[in-house]
Amino acid sequence: MTCPLKVVHLVDDTTAGGVTRVVDFILSSNATQSEIRHERQIVSRGKLQVTRYDADVIVSHLTVSWRSLPSLLLLKASNVGKRLIHVEHSYTEAFVAHNVTNQRRFFSLLRNGFSLFDRIVSVSFAQADWFVAQKLCAGDKVSTIQSCVDLAPFQDIPMRDGPARIFAAIGRLDRQKGFDALIVAFKACAAEDIRLHVFGEGEEEEHLRALAAGDTRIEFKGFAASPIDALAQVDVVIMPSRWEAYGLVAIEALSANRTLICTDVDGLRDHKSLGAEFFEQYSIGCISSKIAEVRSRAAGSAKENDRRSKPLGEIFLSKWQALLSEQQEASVNRPAITSSEVQ
Repeated sequence: MTCPLKVVHLVDDTTAGGVTRVVDFILSSNATQSEIRHERQIVSRGKLQVTRYDADVIVSHLTVSWRSLPSLLLLKASNVGKRLIHVEHSYTEAFVAHNVTNQRRFFSLLRNGFSLFDRIVSVSFAQADWFVAQKLCAGDKVSTIQSCVDLAPFQDIPMRDGPARIFAAIGRLDRQKGFDALIVAFKACAAEDIRLHVFGEGEEEEHLRALAAGDTRIEFKGFAASPIDALAQVDVVIMPSRWEAYGLVAIEALSANRTLICTDVDGLRDHKSLGAEFFEQYSIGCISSKIAEVRSRAAGSAKENDRRSKPLGEIFLSKWQALLSEQQEASVNRPAITSSEVQ
């Protein structure tokens, strides 16, 4: 009997966010467990440690930074002969535009970090295009596997009847998500029969509440322990993100057949083929106009069958299985490392 491929996923972000949920989906799926055995290892961010993992393939979901670069070098040195894959969950073209002053130095960081791995996984096609355009790594080293979670519970959410009146913002209350712009734009809408439900927690909450003050149409719902329950209450999901590597909320909303409106940026562009709509420009006026336009329609969409039939989870798992099988074959065919090479 052939032994299953051993894969360890290294994670330094244990919050209940996208990285955790994506890794949970991989680990809980029966589709890959027969031939591939997955496990998760929590590591301290940027902490130097010599660990030789009992695995054939090591998958990094770690943050690449100048602080963490020495620990990534040590990871490679401690696991000579093992295949290393890095999944880039964070960095995008718009992230750099909004957050990086010295872009040349930042790109040098990513090139050095990515060079330590046999494969780089981008979580959206837009992100992969950016990797190649900026020469962060060779194009044939990049595999695009769009992030996913179990979407079946979202596909079972009942349709909403009647006009689109309840809008939702779902996610961390962070500058990245652009909820500040959304709240200002929503307040500029004159319609009295619409509501904005804000689901989430974060450091921007006080600022966002101050922006919303005086408008009783805007409600802060707190952390959405169940995104399924949150989506069941609303007609439209708005994602005015300033940057976004992919956006799990988008595929959850579309799977639930909720109208989705996004910023035309980074990985959110990947959702166009699934039925996402976009602001004409990132401005208060354009966001307000889009809210007014959607308000004039019925909730849901005529594309229900198209949206709900997309086998995104199956595609995600099959791509991971193919990539890992490829790495197993590459490991078998890799030339033996001599003692002089190690020294």
